[in-house]
Amino acid sequence: MEIVVNGRNSEISERFREHVAEKLLRLEKYDARQKINRVEVEVTHEKNPRQHNKAAKVEMTLRSRGPAVRAEASSTDQHSALDAAIDKLESRLRRAGDRKRIHHGDKSPRSVAQATAAALPVEDLVLDDAGDDVPRRMAGPIEVQGDCPLVVREKTHQGTPMTLDQAMYEMELVGHDFYLFMEKDSMRPSVVYLRKGYDYGVIHLDVVE
Repeated sequence: MEIVVNGRNSEISERFREHVAEKLLRLEKYDARQKINRVEVEVTHEKNPRQHNKAAKVEMTLRSRGPAVRAEASSTDQHSALDAAIDKLESRLRRAGDRKRIHHGDKSPRSVAQATAAALPVEDLVLDDAGDDVPRRMAGPIEVQGDCPLVVREKTHQGTPMTLDQAMYEMELVGHDFYLFMEKDSMRPSVVYLRKGYDYGVIHLDVVE
């Protein structure tokens, strides 16, 4: 397994690189088939003294023949940030493994319709109208209610059609509470999201021309 450690705003010592390799041994029990072939670690040091509790940030990405696994954590120093990031990786690998075992233990896999039967209705996700007395302003093409700042980040990802089961699995690995994907059977844009524990919801988009 190749381990690549890079630093942003700082140099990474050889001793810390060895420390990273030692810590990563904790993850070997989740890689029985030796699928992980590369681990990328990026360490960022914050120079702002007001951000003391986030002085160091560690971002980790596990590359393998399957989906990537990511985690990041910030702390007062790079060692404690590394420990926190590895804890998150371990938790995600464990949850993904548990969910996979639960699925394979079911001899009759559920269809997408069955899996989404208890999903939260779409209308429940819509926020209530704040009322006409709330100040409104335009931030580019977007109408903003209230005085809160607006930050828009736009990303484009490449992807291939996948099943609901695979989408939930990959969502667990990246540690997000939602995952956008193209549903393989229907070819509809879909979002799976985490509700409570192992309870999931799914939203499908029907494109009407």
